[in-house]
Amino acid sequence: MNDRRFKIAHKEAWIGVGLTIIHFLWWFGFAYGFGSGKVEEYTYILGLPAWFFYSCVIGFIVIVFLVFIAVKFFFEEVPFENEESGGQ
Repeated sequence: MNDRRFKIAHKEAWIGVGLTIIHFLWWFGFAYGFGSGKVEEYTYILGLPAWFFYSCVIGFIVIVFLVFIAVKFFFEEVPFENEESGGQ
């Protein structure tokens, strides 16, 4: 059975996995890149440590934007009804 919905679902699942990996790498890079120093040497942005601000606040905004772009341009609307049964 070659249902095109499964092909679309697999493509969209891989996009989701890719976005998850991007988000984790962003978070990990900033959290452990900026956050690995001494607490006394931290810089602060809006009252938050820079590592937290970039990894969690900016990271959240970036990933929301990327998810919006992915859904808008790469995801397709797929009917739930089985094409072979004619929606029965």
